[in-house]
Amino acid sequence: MTTPAHAGRMLFVNIPVADLERSKAFFARLGFGYNPMFTGETAACMLVGEQASVMLLSRETFAQYSKLPMADPTTHALALYCFSVSSRDEVDTVAEAALAAGGSEADGPEDHGFMYSRSFFDLDGHGWQVMWMDPSSTADSSTASTAAKA
Repeated sequence: MTTPAHAGRMLFVNIPVADLERSKAFFARLGFGYNPMFTGETAACMLVGEQASVMLLSRETFAQYSKLPMADPTTHALALYCFSVSSRDEVDTVAEAALAAGGSEADGPEDHGFMYSRSFFDLDGHGWQVMWMDPSSTADSSTASTAAKA
């Protein structure tokens, strides 16, 4: 693995949501928590990883930050959001929780042996993928790419 260019840098992805409380409840059912320092009536800071968060913003708040028109995520792909979990079983657990909480399935399971994923749309139509990758496969691929350079 290479050294990050900016160690300690944090990532905040901002997405518009129609109903902030409804979206917070949806993602809480998937196991996500929120940073209370950056969560209020118009925004919620959903913790994804140690240095990564998704800001759920009311559409009005999102519009204040964006200089471009807001696209409808139910008819246009803006981005695809992917997060990893620690096991294959957890992929299914999170995907089933998303469906039970009102999300809809985007694609069926994808099983590549070393990687397993499922995709769903959240309550606003944003596309999400939850995936697991075999840790030994990443070790093998980094060794192979290092050997290829030699």
